[in-house]
Amino acid sequence: MPRTVRTNVLITGASSGLGAGLAREFAARGRNLALCARRLDRLETLREELVGTYPGVRVAIHSLDVNDHAAVFRTFRSFASGLGQIDRVVVNAGSGRGAPIGTGRFDANKETAETNFVAALAQCEAAMELFREQNAGHLVAISSIAGLRGGRGAAGVYAASKAGLSTLAEGIRMDVADTPIRVTTIQPGYIRTELNEKAEGLPFIVDAETGCRALARAIEREPASAYVPGRPWRLIAPLYRVAPTALLRRFT
Repeated sequence: MPRTVRTNVLITGASSGLGAGLAREFAARGRNLALCARRLDRLETLREELVGTYPGVRVAIHSLDVNDHAAVFRTFRSFASGLGQIDRVVVNAGSGRGAPIGTGRFDANKETAETNFVAALAQCEAAMELFREQNAGHLVAISSIAGLRGGRGAAGVYAASKAGLSTLAEGIRMDVADTPIRVTTIQPGYIRTELNEKAEGLPFIVDAETGCRALARAIEREPASAYVPGRPWRLIAPLYRVAPTALLRRFT
């Protein structure tokens, strides 16, 4: 059976990093885009770039703070109305702030937990409402390899929130298994973006262009889940899941 072409793609957190990179990748494939993020000026610059490079592609933008949950539903509906329908939603917006638990930075840890899980839940709810009405669509949850195990220090809540997102996506996938709706969990390894530009010693890290190209290819295949880039993470992930904590502490 030929793969469904997802013509209209909505990406959250699209003003920078993986979101902006995915917008470029899907525009190059001729997809229309619905891009949202907090920084409207960056979205405007990105839209000008994409429309200038790919004149046949429609690019709609909207300022959105995903922690404003009512706004998430309004924005997704607005995009669907403007483009006719939304065929794929990439739940990408996230936060990497955090600190070791008990060190006085509950504010940063709370922000990460709310953005990466509760706000992601709102995005999944808004996307699935559209898809259930259409009886078609592709939901993509951008999780992380970090969600496979607990994280130390500043990565603790980040890892926990991404584990929650992966589990949420799996549950949604089971809910719609007998329908035309597809749900994909993407677990990227380390890709250099603004989120981690100051981090050192990240194993097997790739540049943003390489990472986003691999992400787009994986998303287009519409698997239940995928590690990106596939090499080396498909091989490493099973070992990472069972590695002793003492060993993890040396490399994370």
